[in-house]
Amino acid sequence: MSNHPIGGLMNSAMENLRSMVDVNTIIGDPVETPDGSVIMTVSKVAFGYAAGGSDYQISGPDAENHRHPFGGGSAGGVYITPIAFLIVSSQGIKMLHLDESTHLIEKLMEATPVAVDKVSSMLSKKGKGMQNDQQTSGIDSMD
Repeated sequence: MSNHPIGGLMNSAMENLRSMVDVNTIIGDPVETPDGSVIMTVSKVAFGYAAGGSDYQISGPDAENHRHPFGGGSAGGVYITPIAFLIVSSQGIKMLHLDESTHLIEKLMEATPVAVDKVSSMLSKKGKGMQNDQQTSGIDSMD
């Protein structure tokens, strides 16, 4: 049963799918722009695969000549959708999404360093203000 024809159909379909998609399908080939930036596409890839078949029995004089009277087929498909561009430039690395509404977490991650810097500067200003207040109040109490 290990050499059943459906196995050959499945292997053939999977090999063809495997040869169609490689890492360059998900992260595209880099394209260099005149200003020195490098742009790469980022794609979403989805696979679909189906196989089926049936064995049937042959009666009559031809029955001895056929070990596996078999009918079957297989199909597969790939769905590739570009979702973003990865831009590497002298200003840094930026991900430009084609659908801005679906990437809230990434936007939060991009905003976190700026927020931390602002909070740190606010706390350091507040700390300096408290030190100045303590020094001023100490002088007032000496009078």
